[in-house]
Amino acid sequence: MPVLGIDIGGTKIAAGRVGERAEVLETVTVPTLAGAGLAVSFAQVRAAIRAVWRADVRAIGICAPGPLNPRTGVVLNPPNLPGWRDIPLAADIAREFGVPCRLENDANAAGLAEALFGAARGYENVFYVTLSTGIGTGILVGGRIYHGKNGAAGEGGHVVVDPRAEEICGCGLRGCIEALASGPALERRAARLLPDYPDSALRAPVTAVQIAAGVAAGDPLAVRVLDETAGLLSLWLGNMITLLDPDIIVIGGGVSQLGEPLFSRLREQTPRHSINQFAAATPIVPAALAGQVGIVGAAAVVL
Repeated sequence: MPVLGIDIGGTKIAAGRVGERAEVLETVTVPTLAGAGLAVSFAQVRAAIRAVWRADVRAIGICAPGPLNPRTGVVLNPPNLPGWRDIPLAADIAREFGVPCRLENDANAAGLAEALFGAARGYENVFYVTLSTGIGTGILVGGRIYHGKNGAAGEGGHVVVDPRAEEICGCGLRGCIEALASGPALERRAARLLPDYPDSALRAPVTAVQIAAGVAAGDPLAVRVLDETAGLLSLWLGNMITLLDPDIIVIGGGVSQLGEPLFSRLREQTPRHSINQFAAATPIVPAALAGQVGIVGAAAVVL
């Protein structure tokens, strides 16, 4: 019997029916409308569920941005979902649809999916990263998601790497890796440097898609943005290896579409920032599940 996987993001909600072997049977995507507040965005979640609901669905898995508590099923205060504070999401959805519902941090769920069905299959200790509108991370230890005492562990995107940075993250901290190396951060960096590169093919408003195309074409501005971003990510990942000593690092999300130019820099530079003597042997690989990782990850929580 299938389950539903619901991936709640700051800009869109993806919902899908998922089979026992993680095969995605049907999907729908709706806008989150987060800026309109809790009532509207919560209604969008219900609408997405109804769009893929069938009588044979046996459970619903939901992944959402943290902070949240997966043990209680409560969304605490995610920066990208205004008004979502102490919301008992799992209980509300279970009551409305009459099937069990579990909630998990989106990056944790994606990491679990990659460990079960994707690029980290066969590894027990996994550090998963999604580079997108924000930066989310998931930690698997011994094949299980590490939640911490209060269920709030794994918020690696809000680790501060430059406390003197101008950028203040949506979480309120200054110099988080999310504020410095997420998709919007790349775009801000490119826009700030654009006047210094009059021959660049990049044009305002600069987008991550433009930057990726510019890197492929050897555009000097795009390459500089990539170099600076890779340097920050390498510093951060080196510290994560020092802390966690993972078997593998898996990176997904839109920014990872920069591809091998990004990954080659990360593999080369990350070991320089870690005291772990095995850092250079730690694989840093692209995610395998790509655009459906959120749906599959949410489903994996109840599969």
